[in-house]
Amino acid sequence: QVHLEESGGGLVQPGGSLRLSCAASGNYFAINAMGWFRQAPGKQREVVAAVTSGGRSYIGDSVQGRFTISRDNAKNTVYLQMNGLKPEETAVYYCKAVVDRIEHWGQGTQVTVSS
Repeated sequence: QVHLEESGGGLVQPGGSLRLSCAASGNYFAINAMGWFRQAPGKQREVVAAVTSGGRSYIGDSVQGRFTISRDNAKNTVYLQMNGLKPEETAVYYCKAVVDRIEHWGQGTQVTVSS
């Protein structure tokens, strides 16, 4: 059983910053890739950023230059540093991990960008 615990969401003003964390726990052999997705009301879930166990990362075009993904393999944790947040980025942010080649999702954390 694998559990993903997300934290760090909340309310922030436009232009502000937040850092999301996602920690994996449970019984498994290896965590392959970890990443973040988001889903705004009425929209499809979209990938924001991802990072492999070897440190190769992907950042979505819409957040390039503002968001950074990092991973602490010793803590089985992935972080998403979000700077310059925009109101249209209000969404539920989900952590996803590929663990022993099986996909797992966190419960989601709300990020609201509003003045």
